[in-house]
Amino acid sequence: MSPARVGRGTNPLRGADDRRLPRIAGPSCVVMFGVTGDLARKKLLPAIYDLFHRGLLPPGFSLVGFARRDWDDDTFRDVVRESVETGARTGFHEEVWAGLAEGLRFVQGTFDDDAAFDRLAQVVDQLEDERGTGGNTAFYLSVPPASFQPVCEQLDRSGLSHQDPHRWRRVVIEKPFGHDQASASRLNRIVEGVFPPDTVFRIDHYLGKETVQNILALRFANQLFEPVWNSHFVDHVQITMAEDIGIAGRAGYYDGIGAARDVIQNHLLQLLALTAMEQPNSFEADALRTEKEKVLAAVRLPRNLSRSSARGQYAAGWQGSEKVLGYLEEDGTSATSTTETYAALKLEVRSRRWDGVPFYLRTGKRLGKRVTEIAVVFKQAPHLPFTEGAVEERGQNAIVIRVQPDEGITMRFGSKVPGASGMEIRDVTMDFGYGNAFTESSPEAYERLILDVLLGDPPLFPRHAEVELSWQILDPLEQFWARNGQPEQYTAGGWGPRSADEMMRRDGRAWRMP
Repeated sequence: MSPARVGRGTNPLRGADDRRLPRIAGPSCVVMFGVTGDLARKKLLPAIYDLFHRGLLPPGFSLVGFARRDWDDDTFRDVVRESVETGARTGFHEEVWAGLAEGLRFVQGTFDDDAAFDRLAQVVDQLEDERGTGGNTAFYLSVPPASFQPVCEQLDRSGLSHQDPHRWRRVVIEKPFGHDQASASRLNRIVEGVFPPDTVFRIDHYLGKETVQNILALRFANQLFEPVWNSHFVDHVQITMAEDIGIAGRAGYYDGIGAARDVIQNHLLQLLALTAMEQPNSFEADALRTEKEKVLAAVRLPRNLSRSSARGQYAAGWQGSEKVLGYLEEDGTSATSTTETYAALKLEVRSRRWDGVPFYLRTGKRLGKRVTEIAVVFKQAPHLPFTEGAVEERGQNAIVIRVQPDEGITMRFGSKVPGASGMEIRDVTMDFGYGNAFTESSPEAYERLILDVLLGDPPLFPRHAEVELSWQILDPLEQFWARNGQPEQYTAGGWGPRSADEMMRRDGRAWRMP
């Protein structure tokens, strides 16, 4: 069976103009730097196979790995095969693999090796002739930000980045994009000094998740929600990304970065922007980005950060039935580290729609369960014609968008208790689950994003202005924390430090228990 025909009828990645037709990339090649890293092996390589399996990549699609390892093409194919067999979502099939494997190449070298990049240029040219890639090439920089400059300079020197009317060249950059606003601006000058801005794709894999994109559908395709999506009806918004794992051997990356830089600056502020933005004129990239940038430009930190933020480090405890170490005991972590593994803060959006509505963001490791959600919590009805005892168990109405792991939407509202004498009200929930409502399988986030890069479709990729605005929000908080000593310890398996609960109590609110 030809890979171009596999899964054609059930592809969930539809084109904007004709929902019945899949979006298929044209002739193209991906050059992947950092191909030996965890991200490439666990996410990127399986995602490329899954796209090929679904017939969304052309038969001549090619992938070139670049790394220091002393490998040849056959060794690289073995490494890719192992990653695909372990991580492919669509299942491993020999005939599909054989088609993809024909286009796999490997170039050995370091980022300061001129000869290696010259060899890479030759391989890209050969693939244009041998595989029909058209010279169209995406350079995927799955490397630390410190490597952006040498890689970009080599791509420029070797001519690989040079634009041509008859072909395209694009660059894909993984987070973190800098560690503050100044470093983000510096990295942007480096990258856009080589690649034009419209050829730079900054990856935030959260934006590739189906449930994140469904925020736009929920809000703008339904008359039911948009009229109450404002400060007249909404009491507050909670955005949570909780993980039940620790740093998992990533101390070299994580220590010195922390939860706020790792998650809030990108993932959670993007979720805030999608939740709070005005309706765009269209879902074209510029229209979406413009509305998100307006929201981020309107976000303000409260003046008193000691009362409106919290940070913590997980201590030793129990994660389920497993005894786990505290952060300071993890291998590779300094015993005096002040890096937070939990961060929470209150933000304001200074706009007519959201005036007076607080947005609470929190993220942490070694928490009670793995969950990412957006909870829009509504005000109580202004007049209740019920006795006090009839509504004792009634909370506030809420719409909860579950991003992961159980993707869907929950609505909470009050209902009469069956059989009760009189009007006794109790909270109930109405639940929508993606897995139950649709027969199509949801693609992994990286499938959607890689395909969008090859199609040159940028709506899901933040532009540099969004990155700088996000750092502009976070930098004062990081500076405040840097002046205020050690994060508060919290027990692994719980829900974070006491200071986070106190922050909410001061406002007369409480965190949701997912």
